[in-house]
Amino acid sequence: MMALQLPLPVRLSDDASFANFHLCEANRSAVARIEHFVMGGSGSLYLHGPPGSGRTHLLQAACHALEANGVVIVYLPLAALRDAPPGELLAGLEAYALVCLDDADAVAGLPGWEETLFHLHNRCVETGCRLLIAATLPPAQAGFRLADLRSRLQGGEFVALALPDDEACIDALRLRARNRGLVLDPEVARFVWSRSQRSMGALIAVLDRLDAASLGAGRRLSIPFVKDVMGW
Repeated sequence: MMALQLPLPVRLSDDASFANFHLCEANRSAVARIEHFVMGGSGSLYLHGPPGSGRTHLLQAACHALEANGVVIVYLPLAALRDAPPGELLAGLEAYALVCLDDADAVAGLPGWEETLFHLHNRCVETGCRLLIAATLPPAQAGFRLADLRSRLQGGEFVALALPDDEACIDALRLRARNRGLVLDPEVARFVWSRSQRSMGALIAVLDRLDAASLGAGRRLSIPFVKDVMGW
């Protein structure tokens, strides 16, 4: 894998891919637009949606899709990095083929960050680097105060994500289990969904525990076994 030197290590989720995204009908065209942008688009794409809609998964899926072809990418979760010096963190990122900035609204209203993001956007346009940005709300509502930055973000492509419905999340959970070599029957998946926090992150955390427990005990994933492992 080709890589430039990052200011600090950021690990991607190994199983984030477009193929295993919890795709509901409302998000079908949005995901197709993101894939098209990542594989052959230009400029910037601003992805927004409520917590649990899959923004982080899609940004990391975009990274994996290009990494598989040896393309240079970078992913930065800005909510975790908002106390870092933005000038140092974002310096030279326009040399990457794809820059993914997650939780961009976490640095909205911070003058140093907004100014640095504005200049990074301009440099990416000049070099042809694709800039994929994710936030909860559209630029006009996300709290950005720098008018020039808002203008740049609003001038690019927009994609809105909706929360997946229950069946999409259950299907995604079963797919994730199958990718690990686990058999998760529909009724067991629905039971897990009914008892878990309603987010894919929480579901994957439950699946991690069940995977380890199933391997250790040599047992299949049944409702009684899930109850025992999770204390439900």
